[in-house]
Amino acid sequence: MPRNILNLPDYAVLGVEEAEHDYHIQAEAILPPTHCQYCQSADLVGFGRREQLVKDLPMHGKRVGIYVSTRRMKCRACERTFSEALPGVDEKRAMTTRLVDWIGKSAIKKTFSGIAEEVGVVEGTVRAIFADYVAEREQHLKFETPKWMGIDEIHLTKPRGVVTNVQNNTLVEILRDRNKKTVADYLFRLPSRDKVELVAMDMWVPYRDAVLAVMPQAEIIIDKFHVLKLANEAMEKTRKSIRAELDTKQRRGLMHDRFVLLKRTAELTDQEALLLDGWIKNYPLLGEAYRLKEAFFGIYDAKSVDDAKRRYRDWHMSVTPALHPYFADVIRAWTNWQPFILAYFDHPVTNAYTESLNSLIRLMSRVGRGYSFEALRAKMLFAEGAHKHTLSRPKFERKQLEPVAVEETPRWGFYVPEMARALPDEIGRMPPAPRPAREPSTKTPKNYGADLSTLARLIEDGEL
Repeated sequence: MPRNILNLPDYAVLGVEEAEHDYHIQAEAILPPTHCQYCQSADLVGFGRREQLVKDLPMHGKRVGIYVSTRRMKCRACERTFSEALPGVDEKRAMTTRLVDWIGKSAIKKTFSGIAEEVGVVEGTVRAIFADYVAEREQHLKFETPKWMGIDEIHLTKPRGVVTNVQNNTLVEILRDRNKKTVADYLFRLPSRDKVELVAMDMWVPYRDAVLAVMPQAEIIIDKFHVLKLANEAMEKTRKSIRAELDTKQRRGLMHDRFVLLKRTAELTDQEALLLDGWIKNYPLLGEAYRLKEAFFGIYDAKSVDDAKRRYRDWHMSVTPALHPYFADVIRAWTNWQPFILAYFDHPVTNAYTESLNSLIRLMSRVGRGYSFEALRAKMLFAEGAHKHTLSRPKFERKQLEPVAVEETPRWGFYVPEMARALPDEIGRMPPAPRPAREPSTKTPKNYGADLSTLARLIEDGEL
């Protein structure tokens, strides 16, 4: 019988039984205990054996159970008995440490129930190991505090806060909720939080208040897509109000063509432009709402804060009384959040990547039905191979100077005629001095979070 069938050098394999789904392996530790675990005396005698079942990594598609013949020892010095410590076995569970590590890492990509069936343990054990794995990862895996931060939300059973590194398109954290205290506590614990320069967010008061309280130096920017979304919603409200006046056929047609009303004029195809023209001519109020929606989008073509103010003022004055109720939310949002909306025109930072992340998390939630919040968060944050360790845009590098060709340059790299004439020929032919070896860097690589595009690929490929 090969001794290394388990690839555990501290054990001797005594026998193997193969069943349909399992391997039953008899083994014992090679080296017996040498000292008492209580008084450290070396005066030990055997005190019998007992069999312990230890689960190990699956092998050849089958579950593995190691039946370890464990020695019982008695210390003659202190008269106490104890069982030998089993090398490579987890202290908390009857399984090898390598199995515990494998379960923790595999639970990022596989379901708990699937792992439990593959290994031969109950699902609760997998959940407990995964919880320990996540806690250990959080102790050692630290993401860089983003200079440009994004704060948004995702609905998973209830609203959750999502924090991203906008500059690097990475996921940094998923918060249990979006309350001010939760967000403020997270921001307060951030290392170097005073280095955060910009924070893009939606119009949620707790986000704003938390940032103002904890990071007053950061510039708050309301994400343009959340503002423009209100204009599209106003367009939809107008369409729905008109739909009530239509017959069944017209109502279905307007519902089918709704996407045309939400498109920008420059993006319409010829067929879509024809459809839009028909609806606008037949329903002037719909046409006026579309014009207002397009004009509001045009505010974001402004080149400066003053230009944006002027465009909004002109737009606001053009809102007719008939359409004011539908665009009331747009006007209210601009009035209440104006300084933070206008900040975009000084710093055109958006939260678009956070929105794409929300789509990924929704997909992940559907794929992993029944996942707890903690499990879903860990799967997104700690996915193997998804972390980004370099800036999206490298630092400025000084250009390298072109070597200057000089006449009769000696090997040491410069030429001084008087010095060359004063030195013996053999010195002039000396090889260049060796450069000192560069010492390896001891700095820990920076981690900017889970890359969104990589997460998308992992989910699409079924690896997460």
